[in-house]
Order: sequence, then C-alpha cells, then structure tokens
Amino acid sequence: MNVISLTIPTAEDMRDLGVRLSALLGPGDLVVLTGQLGAGKTTLTQGIGEGLKVRGPITSPTFVIARVHPSLCEGPPLVHVDAYRLGGFAELDDLDLDASLDESVTIVEWGEGIAEGLAEDRLEVILSRGEGAGEEREVRIVGVGHRWSDLELGPG
Repeated sequence: MNVISLTIPTAEDMRDLGVRLSALLGPGDLVVLTGQLGAGKTTLTQGIGEGLKVRGPITSPTFVIARVHPSLCEGPPLVHVDAYRLGGFAELDDLDLDASLDESVTIVEWGEGIAEGLAEDRLEVILSRGEGAGEEREVRIVGVGHRWSDLELGPG
C-alpha cells in the first residue's frame, strides 16, 4: 500500500487536487471517497471531472445514486456514485457498475465498506476537516493493489 497525506487549505485547492489526481486516472480505475458531510468529496470529484474533461455540471448524485458524465475529448467517461443511501455491496452491485467499470473512471462517494468489492486495485481517498473553523482539509490517498504500487502525485 502506498499512502500520500496532504493538507488542503481551500475548496479551490481541493478542486486543484482533483485535477492533479485526474492525470493519474484512466479507464477501469476506481476511486473510493470517504469523509463526513462537507469534507470535500464532491468538490474533489468536480476537479477530477474538470481534469478528465467530462460533461458537467458535477453535483452530488445523492438522489439518483449514480450519474455518468461522458467525455468531451475521447477520454473515459466519469461514473459518479453516491453510496450514502445504499444498504451494502448487494445494492451497489444492483447498479450494474461492473458493466461500465472497465471503460470508465468510477468514483464512489461514501463508498468505504461497500465499494471495495468492485475492484482489487483502487484509490481510497479519506477526507477530514481540519481542526480550525476554516476550509482546511486533511486528505489521505491510499493506493491499493498492484496498479497503485508506485503512486506519486505530481506537483501542484
């Protein structure tokens, strides 16, 4: 397992982190986002979508559970899932994400304990609020599996 820990001062910096992460992502990649309400999961996903150049806007798919954002530049589509209301892996499996997993970048918000069964290789991103009253967030990016054994995040 490879781990990167970062302090992200603002929401704009969180979006920029998403853009940087998007440079590492390609078809078949799974990103599992974990963090309390307001931790920055959707903001990070917006940055990833911007970097992947997919059709937006990217908003939390809480009520529709999953949204597909097609690429605007012949890259992979972004499948954005909100697992908050799902009762477990069986309900996630009912979404038939595996049908598009190989050709898409799939991001699952609230996916901890549910989405790991979708892929052996994945990025697990844990976001938490900083101790102050501001926008600061602590981010841990954990590369799981052979695909992420040499995880490095470019300069930002």
